[in-house]
Formats: sequence, C-alpha cells, structure tokens
Amino acid sequence: MEQAVAHSVAALGAVTDRDWTAVRAGRLEWSCRETAAHVASDLVAYAGQLAGRAQDAYVPFEITVDGTDDGLDAAGNAGLLHVITTTGALLAAAVRTTPRSVRAFHPYPFRHANREGFAAMGVAEVLLHTHDMAEGLGVAYEPPAELCEFVLTRIFPRVRPGPAPWPTLLWATGRGELPGREPVTAWRWCNNPVLHSERLDLEGVTPAAGASLAVAGDGGFTWVGGAPAEGTRVGAGIGVAQYEEGAFVPEWGMYVLVRREDDRAVGAMGFHGPPGAEGRVEIGYDLVVEARGNGYATEALRTLSAWALGQDAVHTVVAVVEETNVPSQKVVTRAGFTEVSRQEGHITYELRAA
Repeated sequence: MEQAVAHSVAALGAVTDRDWTAVRAGRLEWSCRETAAHVASDLVAYAGQLAGRAQDAYVPFEITVDGTDDGLDAAGNAGLLHVITTTGALLAAAVRTTPRSVRAFHPYPFRHANREGFAAMGVAEVLLHTHDMAEGLGVAYEPPAELCEFVLTRIFPRVRPGPAPWPTLLWATGRGELPGREPVTAWRWCNNPVLHSERLDLEGVTPAAGASLAVAGDGGFTWVGGAPAEGTRVGAGIGVAQYEEGAFVPEWGMYVLVRREDDRAVGAMGFHGPPGAEGRVEIGYDLVVEARGNGYATEALRTLSAWALGQDAVHTVVAVVEETNVPSQKVVTRAGFTEVSRQEGHITYELRAA
C-alpha cells in the first residue's frame, strides 16, 4: 500500500502548481481534485471497514478534505497528496493488524473481503486514479509491475493475464486496449467467495494463493501438519492453468477448508470447473493426514454440494472415487451421494437436486 501511494505522490507531486479543479481526470467525469479526494476517501473507508469489523454496511463516516472548490494553490494540492499519504498509511496499518480470518463488508460481489482484498482494492484505487489524473495533467505515469500483478491476481481472477500487468489492468478497467481483445465497457473487481459450515470456513482460492500452493507454498494459510496434501497442490495447479487461459471462475474453483477454532487449514475441496450445459459439476477433495477422522470432509462436502445445487445452472453434483479408497467412499455416502457406476477402478457418485 505504501509503495503504491509513494509512487503516486512522486508522479503527481511534480504538478502541484497546476489548478487541479479545472482539469478533468482522464476519462472520468471528475476533476483531478475530486479524483484525489475520492482516493483519500476510499482508502480511509477501507481502513474503517477492517478496523471496525463492519459486517452489514459501510461504517457511517466520511472524510472531508479542506480547501476551496474553485482552485487551489500549490500548497493546497500538496496538502491533498499529504492526505492520500496519510489515509494510505492508515489502510496499511489496518491491513497489518487485522487477523487473517477477519472479513468485513464490501458490496461486490459476495458482500465481504479479507485484509488482502481490501489491500488490493486500495492499491487499485491509487494506481487507476493516479493514471486518470496523470492523463488529465499530462504527466507520465507507470506503476511497478508487481503492484499491478498484486491487484490482478487478488481481485481480477477472471481476467486472463496479458503481455504485461499494467496494460492488462488498464484494459480490464476500461482504460486501455490489448491486442486481440474487445474493449471493456463495464467491469467490477471480485473478492474471493467464502462458505461456512458448522466448524469450517470454505475460503475460495485466489490465483495468487493458487500459484503459491501449486509450487510448494502455503497459499497464505497455516496448515495442520505444516503443509497441504498433494491433491491440494494438484488442484491449485489446475486453477492456475484456468486463470492463465482466462477460464477461471472463482465460485467454481478450489476452496481451502479452514478450521474456525484455530484458523488452521485442514484440506481443500473444489470443482473441476463451472457446470456445463447439462447442469452437472464434478467435485474433488482431500484432507491433510493429521486432520482426518474428524468428519471435516463430510461436513464440507455437504456444504459445498448444497451451495452448488442451489444455483440455477446445476442439478447434479458428481464425485469420482477410486475403488480402493474406502474412507473417501464413506465420505460421499455420508454426504448423501449415491453410487451410479463403476469403471476402470473408479466409482462414480451423484447427488441430485430435490
């Protein structure tokens, strides 16, 4: 967060002698002054959501930036950048001090976000609106690629990576063009989904977390036993491949199963992809050895299957289990699945909508 703000302030600090009220911020309807005030307002609002643990709405406060409405001198513009620096520091502090498991209200798309989501949204506000202001003021601006990639892999999971992160982020938000892709006229970012069972939080895996898990990382989770099972790493790699192809759909990806009592991950469960035209979706899962025998897989499978069957596009959830894997067979049958076929050493189970 601090890096994004510092880069923005360095670019815009060169033109604090200009009248930001009289200059439109790129393609926006706002002036550069209004845009800068909007950035500060969003940063402190995100900090407030995390610090206040808001669950159902925005914390009811707003920031007012001092200054006249019809033109500012150099000190006024410099002061506005100081406000952005300050609110950026407040958001960074809130992100650092908020526990990993905390989620606070944000309206789109699942009405919540965690600390990483709010950090990514804050960085996006800074990068994109600095671009808008710089475009209006005639200033060259290009943020570090790693900041753009941070945003893309956390809150733009459906956007296929492009030749470079910055032009891809500009294209994804209707601010630029990419060869071979249609212009974007409407967009929203997307925080990861989370479902809740009796004892577990099923946390949707972002492309960033998936990339970590696929290459021997922890994905940002603390794992019972110290590391995820091999099936989790395989599933994460599948999700990463889907992201790179532009075929990743967050709701129909992999979920890490996190035990609420201690915020430790016990396994993963997810879909092989979105449902097809026939209304079927396949599900897979695994648990770390140390967490087995506690009913976590059955509990999570019931929760995720019920969610899937509650979607209009789905009428059947499928699970394929090896004939030699008796514990997994017991999991699916306890979750209400019925055996429908056996072939080449595998048993296919189905759970249908009522």
